[in-house]
Formats: sequence, structure tokens, C-alpha cells
Amino acid sequence: MAGGLSGRRAFLGGLLSAGLTPALTWADAGSPAFLSAAVTSDGRYVLCGIDAALRVRFEVPLPARGHAAAAHPSRPEAVAFARRPGRFALVLDCVSGAQKAMLQTPEGRHFYGHGTFSADGSLLYTTENDYEAGRGRVGLWDVTRGYIRLGEWDSGGIGPHDIERLPGTDTLIVANGGIDTHPDSGRAKLNIPTMRPNLAYLDQGRIIEIAELPPELHRNSIRHLAVAPDGAVAFGMQWQGDGPVAALAGLHRRGSEPRLVHAPAPEMRALAGYVGSIAISRDGATIAVTSPRGNTLQCHDARSLTFLEAYELTDVCGVVKAGTGFLATSGVGQLVALANRAPVRTAQTALRWDNHLISV
Repeated sequence: MAGGLSGRRAFLGGLLSAGLTPALTWADAGSPAFLSAAVTSDGRYVLCGIDAALRVRFEVPLPARGHAAAAHPSRPEAVAFARRPGRFALVLDCVSGAQKAMLQTPEGRHFYGHGTFSADGSLLYTTENDYEAGRGRVGLWDVTRGYIRLGEWDSGGIGPHDIERLPGTDTLIVANGGIDTHPDSGRAKLNIPTMRPNLAYLDQGRIIEIAELPPELHRNSIRHLAVAPDGAVAFGMQWQGDGPVAALAGLHRRGSEPRLVHAPAPEMRALAGYVGSIAISRDGATIAVTSPRGNTLQCHDARSLTFLEAYELTDVCGVVKAGTGFLATSGVGQLVALANRAPVRTAQTALRWDNHLISV
């Protein structure tokens, strides 16, 4: 844990010894604005909290490589997910660094690296694979009772990856990537010719809407999501077909067809068929996508869905809305803040940042 928190921890320890139990908040963990998994210079896996000034506020150990995390909406607690296909997710106290619980999938399931809390923080939803049935699931975990498993819902498709909530609701959006996998085959993709990725909207386990891509893009695996304040859902994709692809990002609003982001051919080639993360700005005006394979971050107009700018960033992947723009992370240790579609601040760390950056 970061040294700047030692005084605060000593203060809290004094209150506890006096018999007082104050409710902890994210301020007690150094007021992080973002979470990201990383690898340290000596090869340790950690989950980090990063504040708005791009300072690393804490490092909590992980047993293996992390992927994404979910931040509890009110208390300094995070769930760190293993890189898929993973069978564990750790519940971490971000003040003390202690492991509070380990979530393990039931027999025949594995995690896909993402999850989200309900609006009140009482439930955790996780994307999972029922690999014998070849069907996606959403796992339900009761936070108030120590993260016991309550059950599961159908995800509405195959290969669910990212999961988010519509603002101010508990309506879930699931990115069903469409790719069937099985642990016995490692990360092999078993159904590329018959893929059918989609966005599925769930309300209390009931599938209330499914949005699919045009048939000619059925090999465009929908992987990652970002939700605008007005409920528009930006989605990033990874192309499993041959030759070039017309689009790797899009925008969807409930009740309408998905709309695709268009970019000039050189910019599309620069993405190398792979969007690693996606974000949408606080005002909903700009979409950012990253490609670690292409070493590029691109910004697009969320209204016209046209290309705006591109920035060369080595091994960039994590991106999230921050201030009036975005914050991006890279596998070579960089933290890059962008405003008005231009880099305004950069911090270099000794950490190799992993795939995703999550808002607290």
C-alpha cells in the first residue's frame, strides 16, 4: 500500500482500538479515481488505485494476472477478475489491502474478466461461460452476505465479456462476443463460422432487448462497453474475419439499430482489427478506442460517428473518461491524460498496466 496512507491507517486503527467503527469510504484508500491491474518491475501482479493527479495511491497483491475490476459504489472495496478464462475473482479491501473473499465459479463455468455492481452495491453481476452448453451466463452474488452466489441468468448470447449498467438503473448491458470457447481447448475459438455477437439488455434476468450487427459483420466480436450519461452504449469489437473490416466500434440506443463508427482506411488499418478498450466522454460527445496491437488511441465524434484524431501510444489499452476528456494506460507504464482530444499530462511509472482502466 502507498506510504501516504500510513497516517490515515494509524488514525483508523486508533478509532478501532477505542471501540469505534467508522464507515470507510474511498477517501480512506487515498481517493482513487481509477483502478487498473498491473505487473510490477519485479514481476508481481497487483491491483492499483490511481488518483486524478495520476498518482498511484495503492497497490494490492493479486495471485495471477488481472484483467478488469469492479469498484463498489460506496465503500473502498473492489473485485479483481482474473484474465479469462479465469475461475477466481478476489474481493479486496483497498484500505488495508486484505483479501475479503474469493469468488469461485460453479462447476462448468469460468469468468470472462468483467463484472459490475448494482446501483446500491448490494449485488455483483459477473460474465461467465457455461462451457459445456456453449452459452453465456450472468452470475449473481449477494454482496451483503459476503458475496455468496445467488444464481445465474442467461446472458442472451455466447461468450459474454464486458457488462455495464444503464445510468440510474439496474438494467444491464452485456457484450456477447459470440465466440464459443472451452477450457479443454485453452483460448481456441471454436465457432468462428457461425458467430453471432450481440448486445443484450437484461432487467432482473429477463432479456428485454437484443441488438445484432449486420450479417456481413457476424465475425466482429463485440467485446467492450462504455455508457454515456444519456444511456447511449458505445461498443468496441475485435475482428475474427479475413481481410479488412469496415468498422470496429459503434453506438447503440435502446429501440434502434446499432450504428457503426466510420474512419478512413489508414486509421482502420492502424487498429489492426482489434479494439482493446473503449470510453465515451462525460458530455457524450466523443468516443475513444484503443488498440495495443496497433499502438494507437483514436477519438471519434459520437454524434456523426466520424474520425477526429489519432495518437501513437506504445501498447496502449486501458482508457476511461476523465475530466473533460480521457485517461489512457499502456503496457510500458505510461498514464496519459487527454483533454480537447489532445494529450495534456503524462506520468511514467514502473508498472506495466494491464488491459483495462475502471472508474471509481
